Amino acid sequence: MTGFQGRHFLQIPGPSPVPDRVLRAIDMPVIDHRSAAFAELGKAVLSGSQKIFQTSGPVIIFPSSGTGAWEAAIVNTLSAGDKVLMVETGHFATLWQKMARRLGLDVEFIPGDWRHGADPAAIGEHLAQDKDHAIKAVMVVHNETSTGVTSRIALIRKAIDDAKHPALLLVDTISSLGSADYRHEEWGVDVTVSCSQKGFMLPPGLGFNAISEKARAKAKTGGMPRSYWDWEDMLKPNADGFFPYTPATNLLYGLREAIAMMLEEGLENVFARHKRLAAATREAVTHWGLEVLCQNPEEYSPVLTAVVMPPGHDADQFRKIVLENFNMSLGAGLTKLSGKVFRIGHLGECNELTLLAALTGIEMGLSIAGVPHRAGGVDAAMKLLEDRTSANAANHLKLIKT
Repeated sequence: MTGFQGRHFLQIPGPSPVPDRVLRAIDMPVIDHRSAAFAELGKAVLSGSQKIFQTSGPVIIFPSSGTGAWEAAIVNTLSAGDKVLMVETGHFATLWQKMARRLGLDVEFIPGDWRHGADPAAIGEHLAQDKDHAIKAVMVVHNETSTGVTSRIALIRKAIDDAKHPALLLVDTISSLGSADYRHEEWGVDVTVSCSQKGFMLPPGLGFNAISEKARAKAKTGGMPRSYWDWEDMLKPNADGFFPYTPATNLLYGLREAIAMMLEEGLENVFARHKRLAAATREAVTHWGLEVLCQNPEEYSPVLTAVVMPPGHDADQFRKIVLENFNMSLGAGLTKLSGKVFRIGHLGECNELTLLAALTGIEMGLSIAGVPHRAGGVDAAMKLLEDRTSANAANHLKLIKT
């Protein structure tokens, strides 16, 4: 790969490319994390994160991966032996339930086909049958990174409420936060888990828990033994902009800049951009005659698109051809999808021209790899983007005139 000119196209669904503005923000001297200057930074990222999670409640930032944030959500709210309800939506939902079992939880795992999101009706039925309220939490992945399928969290919250069940709602937004519309407070989520290297457009290294008052109260009276992950240990110094142990200072500089970028664009515009790029990607895929893995249009991910390879063609071999010829990385199929799908990331710092370049590389790769397809997918995506851009411009002019 050393012979390539130009940038590497990182079109995996995270880590996402880090914008120049964020890179420059990270490139700062380390400062005293007990100083007034650091307190200003700490307060800025903590309050700014609330805007991205769309909550007025606390957001806790750990120096960790998303996996660490998963564990923090569990050990603060649940105890060994507690029963939880989880849904098999893909690879990462499966990993989260494996962690829950290893931590001693009794997991009821609703099986899934990896092509659909969590079914609110099925969750509601399970809770309605739980007359003794043995289920202490419902745990769902919002955007399943392995499949390109989203789950409808607002409807899941409604199903819990309709069943009049007191279970906590824990949601993984590791690949969706900052890219897909997500409303922690409005949707009544008790713990939202996320991390830095997806929609926040940062390198890996920060884990997040947004928490409700109900979840915080539960943590104060229960949960598992914990030290590093303890919410209250974090929240006390957070009130003054500090952390109980050495924070990832330079990543926090980057976080402040990433939040500023999203708020400058406007969250609604960020979400609309991701939906527009996802629609263009699907337009190209369907024109090629290939199949989108997600089967329910209401659950299409704005973050990534998983593409099913035709029988007899290996997705990993195709990805290798694209990488070697065009210096572009596509996401692999994970576990039961290994070799069967490739994933196109269109999140974070991605715009129309970035996406069209990526789709061009994929279309050329399909030809080189001998994958049966109909040429012109890039043109189809371009037409969709042109139409939507023209409509947006017309609406903008109409607003100016009125």
